[in-house]
Amino acid sequence: MAGLSLRNAGISLVDGERTFKVEIDVLDVPEGQAVALTGVSGSGKTLVLELLGLLRAPDAGASYFLKGQNLASLWSKGPRNRALAQCRGEVFGFVPQTGGLLPFLTVSQNIGLSQSLTGRMDSDWQAALIERLGLGDVSGLFPAALSIGQRQRTSIARALAHRPAFVIADEPTAALDPSSADQVLELFLEIAQAQGSGVILSSHDQDRIARHGIGQLKLAMVPGGRPLSRLVVV
Repeated sequence: MAGLSLRNAGISLVDGERTFKVEIDVLDVPEGQAVALTGVSGSGKTLVLELLGLLRAPDAGASYFLKGQNLASLWSKGPRNRALAQCRGEVFGFVPQTGGLLPFLTVSQNIGLSQSLTGRMDSDWQAALIERLGLGDVSGLFPAALSIGQRQRTSIARALAHRPAFVIADEPTAALDPSSADQVLELFLEIAQAQGSGVILSSHDQDRIARHGIGQLKLAMVPGGRPLSRLVVV
């Protein structure tokens, strides 16, 4: 099965004397499909997305592969090595919770940034995303002039602009009205089917995820002496 394959992975977050850990026995994300991480706030959804997107290194012993490429080994030369950064930028498109837009670039320039960085210029595709996400009237504005929803839709367009193999979206619909949220999920599913891209998103809105037929992977807190969360298929 082509796609991302993660085995025996853990990721830990140390905050003072508190250590929080997420354990993942098996996680497969095929190309051309969408999956959603669900779970209560604080269960580690963002940590898992950052691990999958090569933003955080897994604990020792993890196996992480994409089409035969050992992604876990990319961390062996440190967090700032060229191969890691190149793989991160070319394979993944990111939608962070906060939008992450550059304030000195316009909406159009922010969206085109991922194309420029990867050398995958496609003005027609960029224009199609701007139209589909209702950003035409604000394409020349800077992020400070946008509503929260417009900033989030700009971030989504940027993540899709360079046609990545996998889109990783952290609560992409949280700042959107119900109609826009449905449109974004429909767009993700269309992209997955038409381009063979995998989509991995997190969401608290399990009902909306289920209505769109998106499979769910649930992070469940494990009772015990230390904060621990495990990923289970539901």
